[in-house]
Amino acid sequence: MLVFLDCDCTLSSIEGIDELAGLRDERIKKEVAALTGQAMEGKVSIADIYARRLEIIHPSRDECLEIGRRYIETVEPTARESVAQLKEAGWQPVILSGGHTTAIQPLADYLGIDRIEAVDLYFHDDGSYRGFDTDSPSTRNGGKPQAIAAVKAELATMGPSIMIGDGVSDLETQKEVDLFIGFGRYFARQRVIEEAEVSVDSIASATEIILQRFGPAEKNPHP
Repeated sequence: MLVFLDCDCTLSSIEGIDELAGLRDERIKKEVAALTGQAMEGKVSIADIYARRLEIIHPSRDECLEIGRRYIETVEPTARESVAQLKEAGWQPVILSGGHTTAIQPLADYLGIDRIEAVDLYFHDDGSYRGFDTDSPSTRNGGKPQAIAAVKAELATMGPSIMIGDGVSDLETQKEVDLFIGFGRYFARQRVIEEAEVSVDSIASATEIILQRFGPAEKNPHP
């Protein structure tokens, strides 16, 4: 029984890559934010802009860790309690994100989430940017469904799987999970809200729906 949660604008109110750009200057932040917004709305492909944004910013390891601190400062208010509730009910939470593992790890630790499926960045010995994992599924459209399928196969999961997220790349998982929950607290993206079977504005509301529909592990026929 797996719950996949997007990070940016779902578990946290911020978009990590845009915050990284803001560490440069306001012009770069606006440029990167425009690219991010187009990708999240499905107007451009993620693959077309993923490397471009990182080349513009060249984030260091320390800067990624700073974004990790900001994720915690801007965490969705009900997320920590909801994750604990889901775990208590036998569900395994997984952060599934096109963001960067280095930045997301502090938030995952804070929320008590052991599994992260995100994009690894590579750094030189001095901490400066060297590149990213171009093979990561989340760097392209259609990648998140592939990541979910791989996790389910690895864990031999027979129970239901859920995805919670705000972007079109999250919506793409709809055929791979038993329920996709659109998240609109920070950005109510029209296509996501229209096409999602269920939409919510808090992780607590999503948790309530999951437990009502599928129940805790001991009540599910496929634990």
